[in-house]
Amino acid sequence: MKTDSDIREDVIKELQWDPKVPNPEAIGVAVEDGAVTLTGHVPTYSQKLAGARAAERVYGVKAVANQLEVRLTDKRDDTDIAKAIAHILDWNTNIPTSQVRGRVEHGWVTLEGVVEYPYQRDEVQRMVRHVRGVIGVTDDVEVRPAASAVQVEEQIEEALRRQAELDSRSVRVEVSDHTARIYGHVHTLHEAEVIRKAAAAAPGVARVESYIAVTP
Repeated sequence: MKTDSDIREDVIKELQWDPKVPNPEAIGVAVEDGAVTLTGHVPTYSQKLAGARAAERVYGVKAVANQLEVRLTDKRDDTDIAKAIAHILDWNTNIPTSQVRGRVEHGWVTLEGVVEYPYQRDEVQRMVRHVRGVIGVTDDVEVRPAASAVQVEEQIEEALRRQAELDSRSVRVEVSDHTARIYGHVHTLHEAEVIRKAAAAAPGVARVESYIAVTP
């Protein structure tokens, strides 16, 4: 079993290894009972998120408290940031026109609106967090699909049947409250991931809960 000291050392090494964290020496790492706390400062919001993701990848880490502060080296006023976000929302074909809007206050962006697919919500946040001058993002975008639960279940089942590498007879799908719950068994983790992605891509699914057992 890894000790807190072992975990801390591994987190530091992971931060040093990750090219998305260009200045790991500015990040402090503390570990207690498997919970990691990151302190210090980074120049962009995307680097703050990258630091947390690096810590989460380390075996033995149970939770991450991301207390990194974003200290901008190139500040922009809220108007410039808002204009950049407006261009993203207008030009990205994955984002429905006029369905999402952003509000900027002292560099902090709040996203609001309604989309049909989770990937659209993820795409908005992914693009916005890389805008120069952004220090944080609150994602209030709602996934509100038009399809009924029965229709969604049928579409997922059809998608699974189209996958040549899967035996869809061993999988059962239930959908309620925009959540797809998948039950059954497969032979590899790859098959389980194929099923999860197929369910996540269905219109009407905001989240996926997988109860798939892997039995080689």
